[in-house]
Order: sequence, then C-alpha cells, then structure tokens
Amino acid sequence: MWSNASLGPCFRPINFNFTLEERRLIASPWFPASFCVVGLSSNLVALSVLASSHQGGLCPRSPFLTFLCGLVLTDFLGLLVTGAIVVSQHAALLDWRAGDPSCHLCHFMGVAMVFFGLCPLLLGAAMASERFLGITRPFSRPAVASPRRAWATVGLVWALALGLGLLPLLGLGRYTVQYPGSWCFLTLAARPGDAAFGLLFACLGGLSVALSFLLNTVSVATLCRVYHGGEAAQQRPRDCEVEMMVQLLGIMVVASVCWLPLLVFIGHTVLRTPPAMSPAGQLSQATERQLLIYLRVATWNQILDPWVYILFRRAVLRRLHPRLSARPRSLSLRPRRASRPAALGPL
Repeated sequence: MWSNASLGPCFRPINFNFTLEERRLIASPWFPASFCVVGLSSNLVALSVLASSHQGGLCPRSPFLTFLCGLVLTDFLGLLVTGAIVVSQHAALLDWRAGDPSCHLCHFMGVAMVFFGLCPLLLGAAMASERFLGITRPFSRPAVASPRRAWATVGLVWALALGLGLLPLLGLGRYTVQYPGSWCFLTLAARPGDAAFGLLFACLGGLSVALSFLLNTVSVATLCRVYHGGEAAQQRPRDCEVEMMVQLLGIMVVASVCWLPLLVFIGHTVLRTPPAMSPAGQLSQATERQLLIYLRVATWNQILDPWVYILFRRAVLRRLHPRLSARPRSLSLRPRRASRPAALGPL
C-alpha cells in the first residue's frame, strides 16, 4: 500500500505538480469529448451498414457479420462508458479525489478499460478462426458455423474479458488513477500481484494478435492458391469471401498497430530491473507520459475498426476500382451438393 494512509487504495503519488492555471489548460474537456463524438458516430454508421448487410448481399447470414457486429457494438459501448468518465473528470479539473474518494468509480473504470481493451483483440482472433475454418475446411463449415453459435462465441469472449477485468477486485493486481488524473488502469508495479496481472493482460492480448496473424496468413494463402491454381470453377471463392478476408486483414493491422505498443510497454515495465515504480507508488515523468501516449494510441482502435468495415466493402471498392464490377461473379469455395440423378427409364 502507498505510504500516504489518507489516500484511498486507488490513489498513488503522481510525479507531476500542476499549478491551477496548468490544470485548467490540461483539463479542457473539448479534446476527449470530440474524440468520443467522432468514435461514437463512426460506430453508429458501421452498425447501420451492418444492419443493411444482414438483409441482403451474397453472404447475408454469415457468422463473420455476427462477429463484426459484436466487435462494433463493443467498441461503441467502450467509447460511451470510458469516454463519459474521462470527460467528467476533465470537467472536474482532474481532481479524482473530490468525486471518488472511495475509489468505486476508479475500480469500475479499471474493469471497463481491461474489458473493452481485450474484447477487440479476442474477437479478432475469433473472427480469424471462423474465416480459417470457412476457407480451409469448407466441408465442415456449415456444421460448425451458424449465427447462433457466433453470438454464443461473442458472449464467451465478453465473459472471458470481464472475468479477467474483475481479478484486481479479487486481489490479483490493483487499479489506480493514472496521469494526468482522468483515467484508471492496472498498476505497473513490480509487486507480484501487479506484475502477474499486467503480464496476464499483455500476454493474452499479444497471443490474440499472434493467433490472428497466423490464421489469417494461412487463410490468405489458401485463397490465393484457389484463385490462381488449377481447381475447378466451382471451388473458387465468392466475392463476399474475399471481401470478408480483406476486412479481417484490415482489422488485424489496426489492432496490431494500436495495441502492440501498449502491450509491449506493460510487459517491459513490470519486468524492469530495477522496478519502474518506487515503493511509494511513483513512476518517472517519462514513464507516466509514455503510458498515456500508448493508451491514446490504443483507443484509436475503437475509432478505426468501424471504418475498416465501412471502407473495405465491395460497393466502395468498385467505385474506386470500376474493373471489379466487370469481373463475373465467381462461385462459392464450399462444394455444391450433388444433383439428383435422373430417373432411369424401363429396361
């Protein structure tokens, strides 16, 4: 526990001294509010496009669209919940002690940050697994993939991320207020509980990205082999299968660029020797600033995810590349059912 007993369990000394004028300048709520409005609007547009996609198109009931709907819905709720807290703390001039002396709000935000941070990475891995099975094992796909099972998988991902986020409330790790006093997150300390929780968060997120990369690489290689190989025409991928693969690659790239710097930083900081955090709970100014920068980069994932789907659709790509609309539609990667043989006449 921190040396100052008058502070709640989520408060630690932050190595910054702000004057009142500096605090008012830093605490301007316009930037976080604008960021949230842009993100929420982007996700609402994506949800409306997804709703229309479920009603038509070549793959109207694809489980991929179910996973994508779960991803966009998670991003929307993540921006709404965490953004509302951050904006309210900026409006309160970053004085978390005044509004939440018992640390209940800080603990809630810590759980939300872990939950909404891990969900996109885990859902990306689930989407990569669904496409891997759909492309490499087309015979078994109708039996293993359905919208109902896809929603069950989304619920399982939510339960896993929520369970991990609740661990600090059960004694593994701690949620503390972070610089500049507008958000709460896991503690980057060398204490065994804090280090274990930080490594668990970083490793689970990193493994999700690695699994997505591996499965997507195999799926793309399979699609390329089918397109350029000598398979029969009925084995060629449909346009919607290629479209979903392009969107999934975009989601993977966005998640990797946005989240890997933060995940690597967390793992490196909690394992640093000597420890990055002092026994009094202080981090250096450089470490505090780096954590804030990497967190801001990670939150861009919630804004860019919906635009990957909005922009990488056939309707948009055909406008940018008219030759795509002239190519005849190819058939499904899944094999056709054998047609019924004609009845034999009398012998």
